[in-house]
Amino acid sequence: MTLNDALTDVNAKARGALPPEIFEVLEADRRRATGTKFAEVGDKVDDFELPGADGTPSSLGDFLVDGPAVLVFYRGQWCPYCNLTLRTYQQELVPELKALGASLVAISPQKPDGPLPDLEFPVLSDVGSTVARGLGLSYPVSAPVREAMEKLGTDLEQVNGTWELVHPAVVVVDQDRVLRFVDVHPDFVTRTEPADVLEAVKSL
Repeated sequence: MTLNDALTDVNAKARGALPPEIFEVLEADRRRATGTKFAEVGDKVDDFELPGADGTPSSLGDFLVDGPAVLVFYRGQWCPYCNLTLRTYQQELVPELKALGASLVAISPQKPDGPLPDLEFPVLSDVGSTVARGLGLSYPVSAPVREAMEKLGTDLEQVNGTWELVHPAVVVVDQDRVLRFVDVHPDFVTRTEPADVLEAVKSL
């Protein structure tokens, strides 16, 4: 089963578990047109420093010492699609990337004061979505989606400090801080397959 097959299964279970009116709002949101210009291959990324879940800061340069960095932008720990994706990347990407001298780093807009994620790679907090916005990934949550999320008990104002989310994405940055692979998913139920990430890194 591919990652996206598994994510489709999660969405099917959500359809049965959520109130129909809430599920339909979320379905409409994942299929909306963005009209946003995302960062492209060949663009250069400014260096940045972000805190980890324990508050310790790390910079992009820290992850480029031995090779390229794979940056995974995700919505937050409250998102079941994100959690499945990160666990899959841990199982299928971490050993392979380590052998290639590449780093895997996850970045979300959540505040760095939540529980430590059970992952074997760094998880950074891009509060205010400064880094994500520079790549065209950040967007404001619409009023219908905000109402639906609040009914489900997810208050992004409390979790992130703002009602703003990021489009899930994977970017590969080489040691010159140039983007060599960009894959953005405005449909948050879909994600970059591990095999595509590995192919992008191996092609460098």
